[in-house]
Amino acid sequence: MQTSRSIFRPLIVSGIFLLTLLGSSASWADGGGGPSSGPGGGCRLQLDTHLVSFTAYQPQLTGNSPYCTEIPETGTISVVFDLEDKALRDIPVEFEITREKDGSRIMHQPPGKILNGVFNRTLNITEMGDYIAKVSLVENGKKHEAHLKFHVAEEHGIPLNTALVIGVVLMVAGYFLYQSNPAFQASVKKLMGKLS
Repeated sequence: MQTSRSIFRPLIVSGIFLLTLLGSSASWADGGGGPSSGPGGGCRLQLDTHLVSFTAYQPQLTGNSPYCTEIPETGTISVVFDLEDKALRDIPVEFEITREKDGSRIMHQPPGKILNGVFNRTLNITEMGDYIAKVSLVENGKKHEAHLKFHVAEEHGIPLNTALVIGVVLMVAGYFLYQSNPAFQASVKKLMGKLS
């Protein structure tokens, strides 16, 4: 029994390290809403006197975690525009997402009434970089626009998938180090003794 415990102890320590690593990589992917953040991690856009919230999700990576100005990785991204003011449901609203560097359109929804107050679309963004979400409406003969810049994938950080692979490699290396090095075993046992 003692032998099996000593075998699993380094895996527990490595698992804690891996969770810490993944926790820190999740914080790299913070919604980053800033002062205009809405509830749940989204961003608010001021469209004349109306408010529209923008939220992005990457369910395949982070489940229901909401993002705003910093989206962790390229790939499938679900974007949601929530017309917070009910008055907007009776006014044609237009939605657009473009790539900032060349102005190419990634998504466009022509002006139309959003009767339920929520417009969502799933996108496949394959290139990291800066993008602009734009909401427009024509009210009383005047066109109103609101823009929000967001960034997809951290170019200077470690992507979540890479961090996971590094974590697994370090966990396996730690396990073999534990099995082959008596001094490291003693250090781990001492640490585990303090934790228990």
